[in-house]
Order: sequence, then structure tokens, then C-alpha cells
Amino acid sequence: MSAERVAERIHTLSGGRIDITVYAAGEVVPAFEVLGAVGGGVADIGHTASFYWQGKMPAAAFFTTVPFGLTPAEHVAWIDAGGGQALWDELYAPFAAKPFMGGNTGVCMGGWFRREIASLADLRGLKLRSLGLGGEVYRRLGATPQTTPPAEILTSLQSGVIDGAEFVGPGTDIALGLYRVAPFYYYPGFNKPNGTGECIVALKAWDALSAELKAIVTHACATEANYALAEMERLNAQALASLVNEHNVKLTAFPNDFVAAAHKQAADVVGEIGSRNEIAGKVHASYVAFRTRTAPWSRISIESVLRARGV
Repeated sequence: MSAERVAERIHTLSGGRIDITVYAAGEVVPAFEVLGAVGGGVADIGHTASFYWQGKMPAAAFFTTVPFGLTPAEHVAWIDAGGGQALWDELYAPFAAKPFMGGNTGVCMGGWFRREIASLADLRGLKLRSLGLGGEVYRRLGATPQTTPPAEILTSLQSGVIDGAEFVGPGTDIALGLYRVAPFYYYPGFNKPNGTGECIVALKAWDALSAELKAIVTHACATEANYALAEMERLNAQALASLVNEHNVKLTAFPNDFVAAAHKQAADVVGEIGSRNEIAGKVHASYVAFRTRTAPWSRISIESVLRARGV
């Protein structure tokens, strides 16, 4: 729906001067070829997520989410007010695309497991559906990450092809019915603490727009980034209650030794990304510095307020 809403807003705000036709994944190009389609002029605009491009540009994952990284609010602060957007533009320029935040799935869950994870040892040898840098963290902890398409997650769990899966959060996960065969639902979602979606515009098309139309596209994307996050907060709260109270899902925290080991591995994984090339180093340095600066405030603001609130 984010792609549809962005297209509708741009059409309305531009008075019909920009009319966008939305195609589903596979209709024009496969889902994982959106960046090439936009940069190559096959499409003028695309809606996707940056971590799909980490094979082409290692630092791309920072603009969706990284393990133990920025929360949604912190991420927006980094992009809009902490220098992140300029680095994002620089990273995508060689691919002839201009990126914007264009949605957000919020804080994700740790994932669904067919059996209980009582300690780090229980993870070893398991086949897990996990994408992005979180998948690499799981691999280093002894699991085998899989890139199972969403439509195949349930059947893969049922058949034993995979032992667990991380997807997004309750609001989206409930529709897949994973609780039917994997009743253990784990948190925290250290692997994906944020879920920024992106709108990417072909630089050729972007440069041809007037200042007014550029402002309209920018505003439409920013509005969707805010609205999608708000909508997911509502859906996640509603779905979590249903999963626990109606479907008897076992909501469980990951064991402490598991989280500690994942934290150590994540630091290595993220650091290695920053050493890949010059732009990756710049993105990594900016991201980590912003996380370091904002962490004390997040602890005494959001974390302490939630602890004091109690409910």
C-alpha cells in the first residue's frame, strides 16, 4: 500500500502533472531488480528497501536497518537531521538513482521458531529464514540463514525445510499464519530494529522536474514514511494481542547468552561493512557516531519513560 499511497499523493499534490502507474513485483522486472530498472530508465520510480542492494553496495543496508542499530525515530533523525540523506544520495548516485524514505515497518520481531531456544546452543544447526546483515549474524552464531520468499515461509516451516523465520512484526506476520507451525515468537528484534522502505527516483527523471515538483515528490515520500510507521504501530499492537490471546502464541525473550553473542558478532559484521570501500566507511562512521550520540538520550527519554509507565 505504501507505493500506491505515494503515487496517489504525488498525483493529487501535482494537480495531475505527475501520474504514476504502480506495477507489482515481477510485472516489469523481478523484485530484486528495481534499482537497476530505475537507474537504467526502465522505470522512473520504484518502491523497495535498500538492504536488497548490499551485494552491489555494501553500505546500502544501513539505510534500511542493521543489527542492534538505530530505532525508527533515531533513524529518521539520522537521515533528516544527522547527515544521513547526503550520504544516501552519494551512495546511490553511481546507480543513477535518488533515494527517499518511503515507508517503515517499525521495530521488527526476533522471529518464529518451531521449538524453544533456551540458550545459544539451541540455535546452532538451525535453518532460519533471515535477510540482510541479521542473516550473517545468525550464520556466525552457528545457524544457516535462508532467503525464503514470504509466500513460501509457512510451507517451508511445515515441511521442515526451515526451523524458524524472521519476517517483520506482528501486524504483517499474522497474515502468513506462521504461528500454526512455529508457536515460539521471540523478541527483541535485534536483527532488524528498524524497517525503512525507500522510494528511488531515476536521476534523469528527477533532474527534469521543476523545483515545485521536486518538493511535491519529497513531501509525498516523507508523508508516507511517517504514515506507514504510524499504521504499523497500530497493526502490530492489535495483532500481537490476537496472537497471544487467541492463537496461544508463546511470546518469549531470547536468552541472555544468545543476545550477548549476537551483539558481539553484529559489531564485527557492521564494522567489516564499513571497511569495504570509501563510501561504506563514510556511511559506517556517520551511522555509528550518530548512534553513540543519541543512545544516552534514548535511554533517559524513551526507555525510562516506558519503564516508569509500566503499561
